[in-house]
Amino acid sequence: MVILRPPAYSSRRNGCDGGGGVHHLPFEATLLHIYTSPHGLSLRWQGARGKGQGPCKFIKESKALLYSDKESIPALISSNLFPDLFSESQFTSRQLSQLNSDHPQFHFLGVIKMKALILVGGFGTRLRPLTLSVPKPLVDFANKPMILHQIEALKAIGVTEVVLAINYQPEVMLNFLKEFEKKLGIKITCSQETEPLGTAGPLALARDKLIDGSGEPFFVLNSDVISEYPLNEMISFHKGHGGEASIMVTKVDEPSKYGVVVMEETTGRVERFVEKPKTFVGNKINAGIYLLNPSVLDRIELRPTSIEKEVFPNIAAANKLYAMVLPGFWMDIGQPKDYITGLRFYLDSLRKRSSAELASGSHFIGNVLVDESAVIRDGCLIGPDVAIGPGCVIESGVRLSRCSIMRGVRIKKHACVSNSIIGWHSTVGRWARLENMTILGEDVHLGDEVYSNGGVVLPHKEIKSSILKPEIVM
Repeated sequence: MVILRPPAYSSRRNGCDGGGGVHHLPFEATLLHIYTSPHGLSLRWQGARGKGQGPCKFIKESKALLYSDKESIPALISSNLFPDLFSESQFTSRQLSQLNSDHPQFHFLGVIKMKALILVGGFGTRLRPLTLSVPKPLVDFANKPMILHQIEALKAIGVTEVVLAINYQPEVMLNFLKEFEKKLGIKITCSQETEPLGTAGPLALARDKLIDGSGEPFFVLNSDVISEYPLNEMISFHKGHGGEASIMVTKVDEPSKYGVVVMEETTGRVERFVEKPKTFVGNKINAGIYLLNPSVLDRIELRPTSIEKEVFPNIAAANKLYAMVLPGFWMDIGQPKDYITGLRFYLDSLRKRSSAELASGSHFIGNVLVDESAVIRDGCLIGPDVAIGPGCVIESGVRLSRCSIMRGVRIKKHACVSNSIIGWHSTVGRWARLENMTILGEDVHLGDEVYSNGGVVLPHKEIKSSILKPEIVM
């Protein structure tokens, strides 16, 4: 996030000062969105003066956007949406000096580095057998690792460094993410626990990685959570209420199953938390996305502790915790049933945004995501709510619905797969039928005409006989 401010300047405005005095008009703004309008390039911003929008032009020489609002107060707002022209690494002191020299009516405030911590957690037992092959955050969701959805969303709003709080297979995580670190231009590091520290202890452990003296808040995300990640809106909300911490909450139909956040509807101030209430106190639950001031770290000891049950209630008691209702969809995809539901929500969100990523054609019903390298033969019927990963081969006559087909899978002729997850490089035989939350681990080969009713098959197995009731095949 980069912001600039016009310095004090002289003007006569309606003769109000009688002598062309100096007006101090601060203008700090966060760029929210750039879009094409009938008048050309336009932008929307959020700042201390509220929100605004209007036409702008790109100044290639200074790698920034020149914008004048309706009051004709000029502002220069640079954008991380032009990473090839404008990135933090390009800002040497000489370049900053040159920028101010070229545009003396502006004063450059500098680059604000935002950081984020993702709570990766441990063994991912609820998603076995998939997590027997890779750590849970690297399990594919909608054709990319779960955690990559979050990292891309963080990068898009200007986060420059992501810390992964992890206690299981950190080397595997880092080696895998090195490629994306370079591709996305974002720093990814690990904070490794030697013992499980709960959901708050990892923040204390990563304190030195999160605090840089800027005073800027940092994000914390649970790695299981999938949503539209309205992080820019959360920044504006956080700065608007002036508290110490912000949490996102989401509405649920059955709040008695969860810990409910009781809050003031007008201000968002959190009053208290009620765990699995027997009588109705509200329908909003913690969505696992937080924006915290560095001072929150002073409240956390380096020991196993819960941010939800210990830290947040203390901040709420001090009237410094605020909740923002999450717009759009939300799902914790840490177990198979919710994974499939989350896939439906995610694909529906793509449809609402008219995303070109969704497949179209006579093969497809509803929302389907197909990697460009996948091969689909004639006579298939695919959808709704299906993701087909890279290198997959779907032979003729196959029927797929409400399922995830991961990288390198082959589904042979006339097979039928519904409400299931097929792990990497597996094979489903001809006329086979899989349903009722069947999960095949990596490199599983299901024979021709085999039926699976909720079978959970560990990696590297060959299945020649049907699985008639839900069970684990070892």
